[in-house]
Amino acid sequence: MHRAKVIASTLVSPAGQKLTAWLVIRNAPALSCPQCRHYNVPAAAEPFLNGSSGQYVEDMYNAWLADPSSVHASWDSYFRGTTQGGGGYVAPPSLASPGKNEMPLGALMPLVGGSTLGASPVSEKVIDDHLAVQAIIRSYQIRGHHIALLDPLGISSADLDDQTPQELVYKNYSFDCPSKTYVEELKKQVLQFTKQEGDMDRVFKLPSTTFIGGKENALPLREILKRLEQTYCRHIGAEYMFINSLEQCNWIRQRLETPGIMDLTAEEKRLVLARLTRSHGFESFLAKKWSSEKRFGLEGCEMLIPAMKTVIDKSTELGVESVVMGMPHRGRLNVLANVCRKPLHQLFTQFSGLEAEDEG
Repeated sequence: MHRAKVIASTLVSPAGQKLTAWLVIRNAPALSCPQCRHYNVPAAAEPFLNGSSGQYVEDMYNAWLADPSSVHASWDSYFRGTTQGGGGYVAPPSLASPGKNEMPLGALMPLVGGSTLGASPVSEKVIDDHLAVQAIIRSYQIRGHHIALLDPLGISSADLDDQTPQELVYKNYSFDCPSKTYVEELKKQVLQFTKQEGDMDRVFKLPSTTFIGGKENALPLREILKRLEQTYCRHIGAEYMFINSLEQCNWIRQRLETPGIMDLTAEEKRLVLARLTRSHGFESFLAKKWSSEKRFGLEGCEMLIPAMKTVIDKSTELGVESVVMGMPHRGRLNVLANVCRKPLHQLFTQFSGLEAEDEG
């Protein structure tokens, strides 16, 4: 407090007034704006690749050829673009980073000729077209099982849904009207999917909610429809989109949609044939030997045996030690003989009508 009073008194005193006046006069030139000076540097008007920078770029290019990771990521992107025949300009990333299931608008269309899409704006029609493709993919995932081929005999049954959902009729989608989204097109169902054959050959970016592309991230529309038909509208009706877990849905999707995931090797095909032959032979023997007895036959469903054997084999590879099976009467004897490997003489004894203590 005493020091504060001394400082205040010196400022009020004549000596202090002179000091403050000197400080103001001393700092007065600092408040004025000095005259701006312009320098004419000839090097500023030189091109980008002048004599000095050209040598630097050449050194960076040689280092990139030896090891692309030895240069900065911007130089790596520049050299990749120029060597592939495209421009060296790379569009800057957006300020808002896309979410987990989102993608930037510039990534909707695949690159053509090594050019980038960052410099050209994306039209509203392109956005609507890609939304329509995503709607088609999701419609197959949700309702594709309704038109699966689950009737091998071609018999019209009341238990089978023979009506095609409107979401799966690709003619209900349109790429001709950019002002309408796929939801409006689905509700009205008045415009056709395409009026030109060339639209079927257009390449579309695949969303992150499908695995039909495999290692490819873009496919023609014709190929997209073909792969969706093969996955969801063949002889397996997959209904799983009611599951709330995204991780579980992606797990099923990956094992259904990945191209070639259901292809079997020659050895696997021979193993399935051997097991199917044992199953069919067992049913044929029982039908001839004991035609009037209750056999709980598996005719028409002999593929159950190879399927159960494959499930058990895969489970044991993953560490499963015991399996508990519950099943109806149909096919029980075949499962006991070819899956559980119960001795056949014990099964056939039950048809003879003899007790354990009887002779023969």
